[in-house]
Amino acid sequence: MQNFPIDRIRVRFPALSREVEGQPAVYFDAPGGTQACDTAIVAMTAHLSKGTANAGGPFATSIETDRLSDDAHAAIADLLGAQPEEIAFGPNMTSLTFAVSRALARDWREGDELVVTRLDHDANVAPWLQVAEDRGMTVRWLDFDPATGRWTLDDLAVLLGPKTRLVALGVASNALGTINPIAEAVKLVRQRSDAFVYVDAVQSVPHLVTDVAAMGADFVACSPYKFFGPHQGVLWMNPRLDDSVRAYKVRPAGNDGAHRFETGTPSFEGQAGVLGTVSYLEWLGELADPSANSRRSRLVAAMTAATAYEVDLGNRLLAGLAAIPSLRLWGPPTMEGRVPTFSFTLSGHAAPVIAQHLANRGIVAWAGHFYAVEAAARLGLADKGGLLRVGLCHYNTAEEVDRLIAALNEI
Repeated sequence: MQNFPIDRIRVRFPALSREVEGQPAVYFDAPGGTQACDTAIVAMTAHLSKGTANAGGPFATSIETDRLSDDAHAAIADLLGAQPEEIAFGPNMTSLTFAVSRALARDWREGDELVVTRLDHDANVAPWLQVAEDRGMTVRWLDFDPATGRWTLDDLAVLLGPKTRLVALGVASNALGTINPIAEAVKLVRQRSDAFVYVDAVQSVPHLVTDVAAMGADFVACSPYKFFGPHQGVLWMNPRLDDSVRAYKVRPAGNDGAHRFETGTPSFEGQAGVLGTVSYLEWLGELADPSANSRRSRLVAAMTAATAYEVDLGNRLLAGLAAIPSLRLWGPPTMEGRVPTFSFTLSGHAAPVIAQHLANRGIVAWAGHFYAVEAAARLGLADKGGLLRVGLCHYNTAEEVDRLIAALNEI
C-alpha cells in the first residue's frame, strides 16, 4: 500500500490525542494492549444506550442482542479465516485457556505427557502445568535458544511420543517478537502423536494475516484488546472436535461448536466493540485494496498493508537501537521472522528505571517479564528487572520512533 494513510488512521484513535507530561503521548505498549478505535467505542456505548438484554428472548432488546452477537461471531470468524460456529467469546484468552484445559483433562491420566514452551506467555503455560499437577502427568519443556529467541522443530520432535496428549505453542512471542513455525509444528505433532495442539495467537493476530484453517491446530486463542478493540478473549475450536470435547458448563447451555465454552452471560457490549473493531479494519482494507469484494478479502488487505508499514517502522527502530552503546536486543535482529515487539537491556540500567525515564517523557513502555516468566528466567533476567519492551503497531509514526531513540540516548 503506497502512501500508508497514517494521518487518517490516527484520527480514528481518540487516545492518540492525549498529552502526558505536557507532550503528546507515545504508545509503545501495544503487546500489552492497544488503544481502541473509534468505531469500537461507539459500538459499545450504542449497544448499552439503546438497551441491552440477555439472549433468547422474544422482545426487541433481546432480539437485537442476539443479532449483534451473531454478527460479532461472523466478523471475528472472517478475521481469522473461520466459520461463526467455530468462535467463542470470553473475558480474556487466559480464562478461555483455563476452561479448555479443564475440559481436555477429563480424559488424561497419570503418566500422560504434555509439551509447553519456555518462550510463551504464562497463559499458555500455567493452565497446562496445573492440569499436569492435578493428573500426575509429565511435562516436557520445549526450550529456545537465548541467542536467537527461537525453538526448533527438531527439538519439538524429540519431545513427542505415544503418551503426548497436548502441545501448547505460541505463534509469536510477547517478549521477544519471534514468529514460530506453527503450521509445520502442527504437521509434526500429527505425524508423531494423537495430541491436541493449542495455539496462542494473541501477539500475531494484530500484525499478520491469520488463517486458522491453514494453521491446522485444534484450538487458537487471541485477544481483541490487542488489536484495537475492547477487553475480550476469542477462542477458535476446530470443528473436528465437535463430537469429542465436553466443556464444563451449566446444563441448559448449548453444545454447538465452540459456543460450548461461552459459559454464563457474556459481555455483549464487548462483542459490539469487537464488531466495531472489525468494521475499522474493513475500512482500512478498502483503502488498501478498493477491489476487495468480501469482508475477508478486505481484512486480509488491511493486515497486509499494516504489516508492510510496521516492517518499515520496525527497521527504523532497529537501526536506532543498534546505534545505542551498551544496548542489547534480545530476539531476532531484523524484521524477518518477527512481529514488531522489541525487548532489550541497557548495561548499567535496570529495565524499570528505563521505563520510568521514558514515562517522564510521555513515552509508554513496559518493563519486566510481561508474564513470559519462563522466557525471562531462561535469559537470566528474572532477578535483574527483566526486559524493557517496546511494541509498535500501525498507528505509530516514524516521529514517535525518533522520540524514543532520543530519550534512550539521554540515558
